[in-house]
Amino acid sequence: MAGAKAEITLQSGLRYLPGRLSRPEQEDLVEIIRQVVAEAPLYVPVMPGSGRPMSVRMTNCGPLGWVTDKERGYRYQTTHPVTGLPWPAIPQVLMDLWRDISGHPKDPEACLVNFYADDAKMGLHQDRDEADFSAPVLSISLGNTCLFRIGGLARTERTRSLKLESGDVFLLGGEGRLCFHGVDRIYPGTSTLLKSGGRINLTLRRVNP
Repeated sequence: MAGAKAEITLQSGLRYLPGRLSRPEQEDLVEIIRQVVAEAPLYVPVMPGSGRPMSVRMTNCGPLGWVTDKERGYRYQTTHPVTGLPWPAIPQVLMDLWRDISGHPKDPEACLVNFYADDAKMGLHQDRDEADFSAPVLSISLGNTCLFRIGGLARTERTRSLKLESGDVFLLGGEGRLCFHGVDRIYPGTSTLLKSGGRINLTLRRVNP
């Protein structure tokens, strides 16, 4: 991690590690994620109730995967909703990153892979579909820079914005585990990591106690 910058601590439980992954590490991780996607293809999730498609494409790896659909809503399940096959295993490099940064004694059970095209975004939300909030959520950015917005425990609390660049890592844990957060925009052309542009976001989660 020779290119890593100083860690930035926001409110309690939020850690921002800019440049945590070097360019070679990012390149290796992209190739690993390509293998995950070959086994568990990206698909377009839809919102509960309305069935409106999200602007991101997604897949998962690990024993569990986060999914959403019109009928059953947000949840974790053991199989890909399109192929019906079990999710591929979480790659070792991501397990090592979790063990190095998370401070949690148990390994993640899910890694959500979101692909943002250059016009995609993600509204303010909380990650609260897990059974236990004692484990953090570890987020890894690859590709184009995004404008990431983070707030407090209520949607109405003041937010602040950060530009997350390729190789940055962000941890939501402790008192900040349920902070509202989202992605307001992607900045096209800010990274050459992904040949066709866009951004990959990986979030490692522990689902069960």
